[in-house]
Amino acid sequence: MNPIPGSWTTIEQDQLISEALERDRPRLRSFIRKHVADTSEAEDILQDVFYELLEAYRLMKPVEHVTAWLFRVARNRMVDLFRRKKPSSLNNPVSAEDGDTLEDLLPSADAGPEAAYARNLLLDALDEALEELPEAQREVFIAHELMGQSFKEISAETGLSMNTLLSRKHYAVLHLRQSLQTIYEDFGRK
Repeated sequence: MNPIPGSWTTIEQDQLISEALERDRPRLRSFIRKHVADTSEAEDILQDVFYELLEAYRLMKPVEHVTAWLFRVARNRMVDLFRRKKPSSLNNPVSAEDGDTLEDLLPSADAGPEAAYARNLLLDALDEALEELPEAQREVFIAHELMGQSFKEISAETGLSMNTLLSRKHYAVLHLRQSLQTIYEDFGRK
């Protein structure tokens, strides 16, 4: 029987962290390397992810589903990296049928605290909607829309045809639009 998370001893915490490190490091490294070309940046992200796990336990905020949490943190770190490196990647005309890019649909971060709050809510909702997508659609959407990769680059990496990638992204966009429509309409009225 597992002890109550708040009652874990340092030894138990260290054991859980060590097990997570041993169990998840190879898959997590592979996941990160698939999306981050620079080996040193990929290793930095991997180290950041495990550091955050360590901090969560040290702050008495243990994680229930460690593997899922690690992958979510890794994905967030990769998105942060690509936002820093390619701040204009979301402004490329890569999006949906009506020509709006993701950046066009979000409130400007520079428009004050309310807009920044709305932007964060929308990004959180987008993150949840992305989690609902089938993995193949999610990977294409993230690679193309958030990481700025061309369909040609994605095709070369995955071996999938451009038509397959376009189709997967199309279905991802349709799902995301449907999932985010209500929240977007709510913010559009304000």
